Amino acid sequence: MSQNQRQSELVARYMKDKKVTFEVHAHMALFADPIISAGGEKTTYSAPTYEAIKGVCKSIYWKPTFIWVVDKVRIMNEIKTEVSGKKLLRTNGTNDLANYTYLTDVSYQVMAHIEWNENRSEYKGDRDWLKHYNIFAKSLMRGGRLPVFLGKSECSAYVTPIEFGVGKSFYDGTGRINLGLMYHGITYPDEAYSEETKDALTLDFAPVIMENGIIEYKRPDECIHKKIRSGEMKQFIEKEGEENGTV
Repeated sequence: MSQNQRQSELVARYMKDKKVTFEVHAHMALFADPIISAGGEKTTYSAPTYEAIKGVCKSIYWKPTFIWVVDKVRIMNEIKTEVSGKKLLRTNGTNDLANYTYLTDVSYQVMAHIEWNENRSEYKGDRDWLKHYNIFAKSLMRGGRLPVFLGKSECSAYVTPIEFGVGKSFYDGTGRINLGLMYHGITYPDEAYSEETKDALTLDFAPVIMENGIIEYKRPDECIHKKIRSGEMKQFIEKEGEENGTV
């Protein structure tokens, strides 16, 4: 099957389901709680955060026209961790040793969708499902528009097209596993969905349940919220060719 045929097949599925699916895998990942990991030591959650997977989607393809919403993730490999020592530079010029706990040999199947950003009325004319699914499929097949990583920049990752649910997961048949209350993500001013989140940066937290290896994420508006500070929407300048999807 040619690249064009494969892209057309992906786009047809996306248009039918209004969902995109792909697999992301890496040698290591680190999904840290930003509150308790502000110092030197960093310890990963056992599963990816909503924000980290949303970041993967945006690295593949994103425009201010829409917001990525992550529906669910399927954990394919056994959850294993590894501790690595890091030298951190202090403000006085000396080094400090810190331990980073990473997940190793990770692979996740992702299902997500896009929703038009109602806070960006200036992009209303760009709300074209077929256009954006075409660009996403093309970008996915090329490995993304931007470097992909899982949690931290040193955790380089790779993405490939796949149908959600195919193949065997280590956690098939394991039932419900409660992973507890986890950091979910950050709601930025341009993604605000209420008066409370308007013109503010808001931290989101949510309980996470894994069932037979699958995590179904709550939407940001269903989470527990904590306002960090006030903020304003970013302003974007269209590059030549972006409006017609040629770049």
